[in-house]
Amino acid sequence: MNIQQIIVLLVILFMIVSLYKSYFGSGFTFIIGISILGITGVLTPKEIMSGFANEQLAVIVLLLLIGEVIRKSTLIDNMFNRFFKRTFTYKKFLFKLIFPVSALSALINNTPLVAIMMPYVHNWGKRNNISPSKLLIPLSYAAIFGGTATLIGTSTNLVVNGMVAEQNVFPHFKSLNIFDFTPVGLTMIVLGGLFLVLFSDKLLPDKQDIAEEVALRSREYIVEVKVGQGSSYHNKTIEQAKLRNLKGLFLVEIIRGEEKISPVTPQTTVKIGDLLVFAGNTSTIADMVQGNSMLQPAHLGMFSKRTKTELLEIAIAPNSSLVSKTVRESNFRARFDAAILAIHRNGEKISGKIGNVKLIAGDLLLLITGEDFEQRTQDNKEFYIINKVRKIDKMPAGESVLILGGLIASVLLSSLKIVPLFTSLLVFVIILLLTKIASPKELYKGINYNLILIIALSIALGEAMIKTSIASGMSGLILEVLRPYGVIVLLTGLFLLTNLLAAIITNIGAAAIVFPIAISLASQLALNPKPFVLLVAFAAAGSFITPIGYQTNLMVYGPGGYSFRDFFRIGLPVTLLFMVITVVGLTLQFGLKIN
Repeated sequence: MNIQQIIVLLVILFMIVSLYKSYFGSGFTFIIGISILGITGVLTPKEIMSGFANEQLAVIVLLLLIGEVIRKSTLIDNMFNRFFKRTFTYKKFLFKLIFPVSALSALINNTPLVAIMMPYVHNWGKRNNISPSKLLIPLSYAAIFGGTATLIGTSTNLVVNGMVAEQNVFPHFKSLNIFDFTPVGLTMIVLGGLFLVLFSDKLLPDKQDIAEEVALRSREYIVEVKVGQGSSYHNKTIEQAKLRNLKGLFLVEIIRGEEKISPVTPQTTVKIGDLLVFAGNTSTIADMVQGNSMLQPAHLGMFSKRTKTELLEIAIAPNSSLVSKTVRESNFRARFDAAILAIHRNGEKISGKIGNVKLIAGDLLLLITGEDFEQRTQDNKEFYIINKVRKIDKMPAGESVLILGGLIASVLLSSLKIVPLFTSLLVFVIILLLTKIASPKELYKGINYNLILIIALSIALGEAMIKTSIASGMSGLILEVLRPYGVIVLLTGLFLLTNLLAAIITNIGAAAIVFPIAISLASQLALNPKPFVLLVAFAAAGSFITPIGYQTNLMVYGPGGYSFRDFFRIGLPVTLLFMVITVVGLTLQFGLKIN
């Protein structure tokens, strides 16, 4: 073993320990490691920087930009609001969640998709008395399943494809096809999804939602919901309509014409025209406004159709002209481009229609405001803004169609070899900018610079392993130990090596270390390198047993109140299932045999 090989091995050991212990952060760890390889002459400056010129890195940047546009829009929110409108049971929700999320994750990067879906899934659980710990790991796993089904579904696949292009692995074509991943990925979506639907309830903990408990102890507002024509609540009892089991909302009374029904019993029947008076916190009422359910504040009116609105908490000033006026008399819509949705009066119970409530100094009002609100209240002395609860941006249907259609068109043009993926995505981003669906100032926020740095430097690490023959040495050792047991055992060993590394460091770091070993293995066996490349991508991306192995797992780790043990308990059987599907699937797909 020469000095350069020793340096590369020591750098790999340092990176594994640093990434596992989080000594320097992932980005800085790669910088230190690759800098050592440059200073010692293992890599030239050109070899270190070559990763930054990789086409797949540019594709990842474009996908991150598109993902940011989708995340800021209401496109996915609107789709799922309609899809889950009448879904109340746990297993039915999981079934309707996992497969669409997996399908979407195959088209857009799974990290922004999980960021979009987390609040929605959390709110559904809140409304149906189901802990987020029962829902958030399935959401993350579903996104991972879908991400493995196409080239663009996850950055891991794109990183591996970048290494393919950099090392000229395939003599007749430069990169993997967008659907090379689909046979194994689609099988995992189906079988993995069914596993989660059937066993998540037994394998996942039922933990108290701490954030919800805090919210429930916060100040409560009185808000009205009108039962309109065509409502599914008509002629149902409170119990049948499940209006007594809404977290964050308590049904105080029902106003039917001049009659007040209070207290409301589970056997009370709901009629068209009823005003349901709830007590709820700001977060829950914001969910009512933003959602597409039958429970929407009665005073929402035209604001439900506006594309840009904001929910604010205000306090009535002591010398305000609004004091002693009823909500109806205050004329908020005309004066301030805002509507009063709910009222909170500290220590006092408010009864009756909100429109008839007389305002007093110190009342807290929850407003929904339009675009002219800020201009009309510049010199306002009537009230004080105390809290900006939530901004709500609703995307017009035409823009939603353009975003989804443009993304699908980009993928299809690339898969049919008409236009390179980079070109089609670049044109799509330009169209988004020209149509002002996206703005340059907002787009740059969607770029994960740390991820880009890691990807570029991981390509350099792979180059160092091949250049110094470390990869061929490691592959020779694996071959010597596992070859006598056949191709299935050999691929299983390679899968486990990659997957365990991904679980303790990062999926991209694992792919960077194992990729050159896999290529060398294929070469020594004189086999098609494509299944070995795909196996590394699948094993690195399919990290289920720890929260740190994959970004989406880390995203749900805190909000779900999970421990490492929770991930291991459900992640181990999912990993074993994924391993069997990957190894057997690739062996059959490519007819692999060891001579």
